[in-house]
Amino acid sequence: MTESDAGNGAKRASIMDVAALAGVSQGTVSNVLNHPERVSPRTRDKVEQAIAQLDFSPHGPARSLASGSTRALGLILSDLSNSLFVDISRGVERIASEHGTFVLMANTDSDLERERRYLAAFAATQTMGTLVTINDASHYRALADGYRAGRPLVFLNYRGDDGTHCAVHTDNYEGGRLAARHLVETGRRRLALVGGPESLQPVADRCRGFEDEAGELLAQTVVREDVGELNRAYGWSAGRALLSRIERGEIDGIFAIADLVAAGVAQALSGAGVRIPEDVAIVGYDDNRAAWDSPLPLTTIRQPGEGMGAAGANLVFEELHDPYHEHRMVHLAPTLVVRRSTVASP
Repeated sequence: MTESDAGNGAKRASIMDVAALAGVSQGTVSNVLNHPERVSPRTRDKVEQAIAQLDFSPHGPARSLASGSTRALGLILSDLSNSLFVDISRGVERIASEHGTFVLMANTDSDLERERRYLAAFAATQTMGTLVTINDASHYRALADGYRAGRPLVFLNYRGDDGTHCAVHTDNYEGGRLAARHLVETGRRRLALVGGPESLQPVADRCRGFEDEAGELLAQTVVREDVGELNRAYGWSAGRALLSRIERGEIDGIFAIADLVAAGVAQALSGAGVRIPEDVAIVGYDDNRAAWDSPLPLTTIRQPGEGMGAAGANLVFEELHDPYHEHRMVHLAPTLVVRRSTVASP
């Protein structure tokens, strides 16, 4: 809802309406908007839900944020336990600092309702623009279609190709091809793919790239469509599922869709006496901490997280300053990082 709605007979929500819906005082709503650190997480959550439900946008001090007296970008991240998103935040902060702005950051654990609430909260405080990391098409549609703040919204880690908003992503299809190519170049001829839900766009693109490059060398695919998280536990169960074929020499190379999954696969196999990489080579994806800070450093496909964040922040400022700005998608190239899970002495 915007000020122009008044001419159409629609009543703009007030801070009093938000307070009434959330069951708090107007002062508490003001603190959530201007000093969220002063409010308990439970109360802040109630107020943010009310702001989102009422599509509330404040007058007064918050409007000065847009005019430049206080300057901030909103950054909504999927999972701060994954170092990829920490790298993305560094890139955003670097560009924001160059423009004399700061960053308001939120973590959602890939929960759509939390994404919506934070997006509404950043719109209510009138951040100069917001960047959000997602990987699910349904989340993209819900957020893109529902955004009415009139300020830049940029999607990160997602190939949003409908032209409604700017987006930055790594070429995950090419990343999957790099993984297959490396395994073949190191002499592997019986390959396995440990994938994930097709609803996750980056995962689907990586799988498709790997399958196209591997061709007839792809011996087995392990996918649990119901997997809640791409984590070590899922990797461990996938490794156990592949164990008998590896012991019979029917599989000698594995591509796991994320580093945490690859780490779980490696743990399951090494615990069962499989030698890595002598018996089977393993490639992960992301180059996060699970790849480089582990007993067996993992070969992986590196995503340029900091570059992704920087490119997204640059798009926000470009849209703010260029009246002829056209939304576009920025593609970043992945790179292969070779470690001991595929080459004994890289």
